[in-house]
Amino acid sequence: MADDSPVVLELRGITKRFPGVVANDSVDFDLRRGEVHALLGENGAGKSTLMNVLYGLYQPDEGEILIKGEPVRLHSPKDAIGRGIGMVHQHFMLIPVMTVAENIVLATEPTQAGFLLDYRAASERVRELSRSFNFAIDPEARVESITVGQQQRVEILKALYRHADILILDEPTAVLTPQEAGELFEILRNLTREGMSVIFITHKLNEVLDIADRITVLRRGKMIDTVTREGATEEGLARLMVGRDVLLRVDKPPAQPGEPLLSVEDLRVVDDRGLEAVRGVSFDVRAGEILGIAGVDGNGQSELIDALSGLRRSGSGSVRIGEHDVTGAAPSTILDLGLGHIPEDRQRRGLVLEFSLAENVALHDYDKAPDSRWGWLFPRQLVRRARELLSQFDVRGGGPQTRAAALSGGNQQKVVLAREIGRGPSVLLAAQPTRGLDVGAIEFVHRRLVEARDDAKAVLLVSLELEEILSLSDRILVIYEGQIVAEHGPDVSEERLGIEMTGGRRAEAA
Repeated sequence: MADDSPVVLELRGITKRFPGVVANDSVDFDLRRGEVHALLGENGAGKSTLMNVLYGLYQPDEGEILIKGEPVRLHSPKDAIGRGIGMVHQHFMLIPVMTVAENIVLATEPTQAGFLLDYRAASERVRELSRSFNFAIDPEARVESITVGQQQRVEILKALYRHADILILDEPTAVLTPQEAGELFEILRNLTREGMSVIFITHKLNEVLDIADRITVLRRGKMIDTVTREGATEEGLARLMVGRDVLLRVDKPPAQPGEPLLSVEDLRVVDDRGLEAVRGVSFDVRAGEILGIAGVDGNGQSELIDALSGLRRSGSGSVRIGEHDVTGAAPSTILDLGLGHIPEDRQRRGLVLEFSLAENVALHDYDKAPDSRWGWLFPRQLVRRARELLSQFDVRGGGPQTRAAALSGGNQQKVVLAREIGRGPSVLLAAQPTRGLDVGAIEFVHRRLVEARDDAKAVLLVSLELEEILSLSDRILVIYEGQIVAEHGPDVSEERLGIEMTGGRRAEAA
């Protein structure tokens, strides 16, 4: 992209207020023809709000939007689409039981005789688009039968079908393997060569430096700076985002593993459909080590986590914590016997959002001394304990009496860590511990997990982030279609893991 490329989009002085919060504070942003412009910032920095203003979901309180030099008012996503703006959300907006072509043409279907759906024309148009951009998508395939990476391409094709020339991508690689992310970047390069302009929202600094031409950083609702990729570094971008130096690499001494504290043998678990999602899994996690489980989402990780924490009954096999067989035990019993559980979804499984932070910290131990005695609950003790943990875990944005719903995602996650690590478990199950967090919060969570390991805890890390698995784990298991298909040390390459995560090793063996 040349520096003199014409500006196709300009946001001038965009301000958006919510009760008690200025989400965007006089933000300026521009996008040139044929460029990828990355938008970076901590959780709550105002990135999503700014894009929701651009996509017509919010109306700005101040400022203006110009498309190709013309001031516009976008009252809805329909207005934005009509102006050539497409958006691919982090959670795809596809109907699984419909075909690729049906999803793409939905609400803009070609017709015969003015009212009959011309499915053949729709399928052919989608096929032409897929072929011209080298997407390799079958228009007749049902969405539920294609990979996550292909579903993302379907979302991009939806925007192209509607003649978008400005594309907003929100955390586009969150659920992709390294190979799929590389394929997406090649697609974006092809699109920008054809003149499309892309706004790329991500937390992954290495991806920004790989794909972006320019990078704009937001902090606390304000635009801090716009820099070019040339000369930019991960450390420098992190400093702009957070306002201080951030340790981007996990600093940890070599592991000193001891005896197994968590033992899983031939575990089999069925999912909500009655299908076997975990198929004969066996492993040990030893004191003083972090065991990472790497895999593409939907390969049995959630069912495995639920079975280990007692939230789902196993079909067969056994789970032991130390000397205790906890197979089929209730969640409360498993927690009492030494498990700490950082769940995948902090809002659905980790916190009661309408409860105070003191109540959330005491969720499991409220009926034990010193929080209660003889059936009496001691609120002052709950507050005192919460205040200690909130300070220790650097929870910002509220005190013991603050509702959990009022905190940002990163601080909500710190509350969960405070409760689970603060209980002193022997085994810590950390499921997607940094999902959706910014670099500052990620640094904090990683440090706490390493401290737990060095305190002779057994840490089981289940994460979709390969960089996280590689930097934290002392051993790595790869899960594919509910089975452990490989074991590695921490020096294994991302490429090797990516191949095994998609069944490549099994295909080679066959």
